[in-house]
Amino acid sequence: MNQRRLAAVSLAAVTLLTAVCGGCSSSKSTTGQSSPSPTATQPTSTATGTATSTPTGAGGAAIVAAAPIGQFGDILVDSQGMTLYLFEKDTSTASTCYGDCAAAWPPALTEGAPTAAHGAEQTKLSTSTRTDGKTQIVYNGHPLYHFQGDKAQGDTNGQESSAFGAKWYVVNPAGNKVESS
Repeated sequence: MNQRRLAAVSLAAVTLLTAVCGGCSSSKSTTGQSSPSPTATQPTSTATGTATSTPTGAGGAAIVAAAPIGQFGDILVDSQGMTLYLFEKDTSTASTCYGDCAAAWPPALTEGAPTAAHGAEQTKLSTSTRTDGKTQIVYNGHPLYHFQGDKAQGDTNGQESSAFGAKWYVVNPAGNKVESS
């Protein structure tokens, strides 16, 4: 319970940092939109398993942060505190998770360059284009995903699951899988 409170406090710090920073990025938005804090959208899936939204910060760009979660220590989460995972079957920045796989493991999407916060490293963040043209967040060469079985901040129900041909792991701020001890 104490670790969940710490995770909630960490998420609040990320949200506050985002609200204070707003559009601190050196890039300029061409859409004219300004959003000083993350929007509260959850990743959702269509019947074909295509993720339709992801939590975002200023200008539609996703935020990736580190938060202390349970026995794992600091792991990557989105702006809503939802755990992010890597899929061992992905051997490059291109995702191999589509269809039923993407329905169970919605890709973490962004509408611009993702932003690192609270212990995540900006230099490790990049993106790749999915076959549907959407932009998926990549961290240290690993496409990132949510797990449909995680319902609340700090949930790690997908940790070390074996599904769709390989294992799924939470990711530490160094960009490596975290194995349960």
